[in-house]
Amino acid sequence: MATTCYFLQHLIPSSANSMACGLYQARRFASTIESIAKSLKDRSYLRPHKPYTPPEDAEKKLDGIFESQLGSNSAQLSNGRIKFKVLTACFKEFNHGVPNSKLHEILTTDDIRDFYLQEIDTRVPLDKFKSIELPPNVSIQYDYHRFHPDTDTMHGGISAFPRRSTIVTGLKYKKKYAGYNYKPIWH
Repeated sequence: MATTCYFLQHLIPSSANSMACGLYQARRFASTIESIAKSLKDRSYLRPHKPYTPPEDAEKKLDGIFESQLGSNSAQLSNGRIKFKVLTACFKEFNHGVPNSKLHEILTTDDIRDFYLQEIDTRVPLDKFKSIELPPNVSIQYDYHRFHPDTDTMHGGISAFPRRSTIVTGLKYKKKYAGYNYKPIWH
C-alpha cells in the first residue's frame, strides 16, 4: 500500500494526495471483501449441510403446519416465539432444519415454503459430473493413477520428478494409494 501511495504522490498534487491514498485503500479493501464473499460462494459445497430432497407432499404438509400453528396459510412471522413454533414443527415433520445463517431471511410463511421446497445437493462439483452426460470431446478421469516406482510398469519405474517423494496426506487416500519416500543413494 505504501508503494502505491508513493506512486500516487508523484502523480497527484500534495493537497489531494492524502484523499487519493485513502480512496485507493478503500477501493482495495472493498475489492478484498468482494473477493472473500465470492470465494465463500464458490466453496459453498464444502459447508457441512446435509443433503435434502423435499417429499412429494411437502406442500400439503407445510399447509397443515401453517394451519395448526398460525391459523392461516400465509402470514408474517413478526413474533420470535411464533417463528420458533412454526420452524420447530417443520423440523419435526421434515427432519431438516433451517441453518442459523438463514434464520434472519425467513420473515413470512412463503420464505419457509421456499426453503423447504428447495433441494439441497451436497456433492462436490466433480461428483456431479458423474451423473450427467458429458460431450464426446470431454473426458474426466475420476480414479487417477498415482506414480509409485515399485508398481509402475508404464515407464519402467522412472519418475517425472526424480529424487522426490510422493507423500499421500489425506486419510481417505492413504488406504487407496501407496506413498513413496525417496531415499538418497548414499543411505
